[in-house]
Amino acid sequence: MKATAKNILLTGILPFVIAACGGGDAASSTSSPPSTAPQSPTSPSPSPSASASWRPAPTDTWQWQLKGKLNTSYPVTVYDIDLIDTPIATIQALQAAGKKVVCYFSAGSSENWRSDFSGFQAADMGSNMTGWIGERWLDTRSANVRKIMRARLNLAVSKGCNGVEPDNVDGYVNNSGFPLTADTQLDFNRFLASEAHARGLAVALKNDVNQLSDLVGDFDFAINEQCHSYNECDGYRVFISNDKPVFNAEYASSYATDASARQTLCIDARAHNFHTLVLPLDLNDSFRYSCEP
Repeated sequence: MKATAKNILLTGILPFVIAACGGGDAASSTSSPPSTAPQSPTSPSPSPSASASWRPAPTDTWQWQLKGKLNTSYPVTVYDIDLIDTPIATIQALQAAGKKVVCYFSAGSSENWRSDFSGFQAADMGSNMTGWIGERWLDTRSANVRKIMRARLNLAVSKGCNGVEPDNVDGYVNNSGFPLTADTQLDFNRFLASEAHARGLAVALKNDVNQLSDLVGDFDFAINEQCHSYNECDGYRVFISNDKPVFNAEYASSYATDASARQTLCIDARAHNFHTLVLPLDLNDSFRYSCEP
């Protein structure tokens, strides 16, 4: 997972479990079956029931964990987990427990540890992502890049994900190494949303705070990192006013160590009707703090 365009060095965060604003969150871990390798199934036909597929509700709560043994014990509606590393059995177990599963993948960067990395062409990969070893920005105009993203969406279907979280979808405001523009970004992001919906998947808009109003009609919910820290939360009113939930994560060490800062954060999150969590940047469940009442 990336704090897109916001590379933060966290200091002072202790590896402990923090009790929630309105009740405790136990950060116990449960074992998951071994990971499965990514697959590239053939493109499915658009789902005839896509319009009736699951979409998150404004009242849904969430948990976000991309690393470590997955803790499945949180009493939330939605789990956001890694698409490629999470076994099908884990997804099925979460759904059997009444959870919906959103599957994370990077749509705007290559990651040299992924088993489909060799599918990227040299011309597809641009500048290194600052602070994220092994990742490079992608040319999101590339037909080959889009082919790989379709395969990842197919993988989400084959694993039974309810929705997807494509990350790094704001390369045009970063030093990508490509002449990306606001228009090329809108085109790529709408491509992702359309392809997800054609497969019956809900889709999140990740960050891309400058294009929230342009894309609210294309995406089903928003995932934001650190809008409270960066004073960017007001832009998400367009999602809230369209009855689309905003799932927010904050990483600042003060929120994890200072009770007063946490209280201020939660008051602001509730005023915005956000579902805000304080999490470690690694998203490994080493601690969790929820602003849910």
